[in-house]
Formats: sequence, C-alpha cells, structure tokens
Amino acid sequence: MLSIDEQVALLMQGTEYGDEELKQAMERELRERLIEAQKEGRPLRVYAGFDPTSSDLHLGHTIPMRKLRQFQDLGHEVTFLIGSYTALVGDPSDKNKARPILTEAQVADNARTYAEQAFRLLDREKTKVRYNGEWLSKLTLLDLIRLGQNFTVQQFLTRDNFAQRLERGEPIFLHETFYALMQGYDAVNMQTDVQVGGTDQLFNIIVAGRKLQEALGQKPLVGIILGILPGTDGVMRMSKSTGNIVPISTTAEDMYGKVMSVPDLAMVKYMQLATRWTPGVVADYESKLQSGAVHPRDIKMALAREIVGIFYGDEAAAPAEQNFISIFQQHALPEDMEQVTVDRAMTITDLLIFTHSARSKNEARRLIDQGGVKLEGVTLEDAMKLIEISQPIVLQVGKRKFVKLMPK
Repeated sequence: MLSIDEQVALLMQGTEYGDEELKQAMERELRERLIEAQKEGRPLRVYAGFDPTSSDLHLGHTIPMRKLRQFQDLGHEVTFLIGSYTALVGDPSDKNKARPILTEAQVADNARTYAEQAFRLLDREKTKVRYNGEWLSKLTLLDLIRLGQNFTVQQFLTRDNFAQRLERGEPIFLHETFYALMQGYDAVNMQTDVQVGGTDQLFNIIVAGRKLQEALGQKPLVGIILGILPGTDGVMRMSKSTGNIVPISTTAEDMYGKVMSVPDLAMVKYMQLATRWTPGVVADYESKLQSGAVHPRDIKMALAREIVGIFYGDEAAAPAEQNFISIFQQHALPEDMEQVTVDRAMTITDLLIFTHSARSKNEARRLIDQGGVKLEGVTLEDAMKLIEISQPIVLQVGKRKFVKLMPK
C-alpha cells in the first residue's frame, strides 16, 4: 500500500495549473482529502467528463482515463461521465470559435462507443458510467438563472479564448457561457470530491465546479488538472484535424510505430501522462535521458512497449517491437501489406491519392518534396513522373505505410 505522500505524488504527476500557488493549494487539499477518506474508511468520489463529439478516441483523449485508473487502483470510486447534455452545447474551452452544435442523435451514436473504448483503460467492474442528461435535462429556466447568479460576465470574458475572440471582433454566443454552469452542476449533483480534466478545463473545474459546490453548501472539489498530450509532431495538441494522432482503435504494430515517431522532446510528457509508470520510474528515465546514460531510442522503445501493453496487453508488445525492428531498423518489408490494383499509368501524385496515401495533391507533393515516397526502395523526386505498373512493386510512404501495387 502506498503511503499518503506516495499517493499524492502519483496522482499529481502530469498536472499543470499555470500557477504554482494554485498547484500547491490543490496538492494540499488532495492530501487532506486522502487522509480524511482513510480515517473515515470511505473512498473518494472521483469523476471525469467526456463529451462524445466524435466516435473514435485517440491517445490524447485517454489521458484523464489513465488518471481515473490510478484513483481506481488506490480504491476510490470512479465515475465515467458521458456528457450527453453538455455535448449538445459544445465546450468552448479549447476553441477560438464556437463549436458546431450536435444533434441528440449524433451524440447518442458517438456515446455508444465511448464507454467500451474507455474500458480498455478502466476496470469495468469498478467503473460507474453515467450520463449528465439524467439531471441537466430536469433543470428549469429558473434553475439556470439561479446558477448563473453565482458568476459575473467579466469572469467569462477574461478567459483566454473568449478574450482573444473579443479582441478580434469575433462573436461569443450566449449559449457558450452555459457550458461551465452545466459542468459545474455535474460536480454538485454527484457530490464530487475530485474532478479530473485537462488544462483546457481549468475554468470549468476550478472556478465553476468549486464555486457552485460552495454556493450550494458542499465542500469544493479538488481539481486534478492534467497537461495536454502533444501529438506525434511533439508540439501541437493531438488532434484528428492536424493528423498527428495515435489512435487507440488500430493495431499494436501501428501504435508502437506511431509512438516511436514521437520526437525526443515530447518523451517525458508521454511518460508522465500516458503510462502506468510511477513518478520514481519517470524520474529515472528522465535522468538517463538528460545525462545521455541511455540512448533516447532505447528509452523510447520502452515507452512504446509500455503504451502498447496498456491497450493490447504486455504479451502483444514484444511482437509489435520485433515488427518495428525488422521493418525500420533492419529494413525488412511487412508481410501483410495492403494490395492495390493499378489499371493505368499514373503520375506519382495521382498514385498517392489513388492508394489513399495522401488526401490531396498538395499533401502528395509535400510528401514527395520531403523525400517520403519510395518505389522499391528508391526515393522519388519528380511529382509528375508517370508510373506504369507491369509487375508487383512496393510503394512506401513515410516510415510506416507500405502498399503492394499490382498490375491489372
């Protein structure tokens, strides 16, 4: 059993508050809650909310789930809250413009797959799954007005994304201010001890959630505010729109390869947020990385094994690693390549689009200019070069995509 100090260190790992005093306050309150719960012999009530705005999750979506699992493993009560009602409004927290409003049917379709994907991280038997439509749908207009009396318009307008939009003369819609009230009311309804979320949720958790709980006679929750996982480019937030994602509904081999493509500068962030490693293990790897005692590639391979092991089981990590070594370090070709029949001569640009290796001519040309396109191991440089397939040949795009081109 971990000591209270060890529990606090683990649960605060990967947190970012943008303010050292706030971080210390949350750490202190977390320690107090853990001691109190231990004395009373009860678990803490912990939750994170997830708006089902899409059906497929990537590694970035799972970071709060990893933290929920840590609380679970320490014996606390975890609720996986699906924002069936907040998703209808759309969270403005990480957006510089209003989100498109989803229909109830779209939200319901997305929500069906969310929990099942979450159980790849969470213990199914120990997880409560709830939908915030249970209580938000019952609020009256008068209820909403009374909730709103606890906040000022100025509090919302000082939020970074709202302030930036105001400065640019872009609209801020009234319904966007409702989101924080709705999320704060989630915490009240579930009498939450701890809420987990990313830095984009800082206002919703620390301001709205805590303030509403206090106003309605509850002890304000502890906010565990996690850093945002960068994508495979190592810089930008992981997002489907930028194409820098590590999907969780893929293969162990593909996930291993994508983690290996993450730049060294982002490795510590991945260790802190996306692994089962304790602060001591992370600190040890970080020390070796900084001192040069171990090659960064070897540490990254351990990181890729760990992340693959979480989603596919530790037994799947070894063959995924061997596959990576044989293809990318020993330059072997994968055995199960996709086969595409090409029935006419095409330029390299058109061939990349035809094989779904590029989404547009601009992307195809960029891949070629970067030296990322090969035929039978030969790098192609002329985007307009005409290719005629008379025998099976291998097209390689980037480090991980291989297609066997077949003649008709």
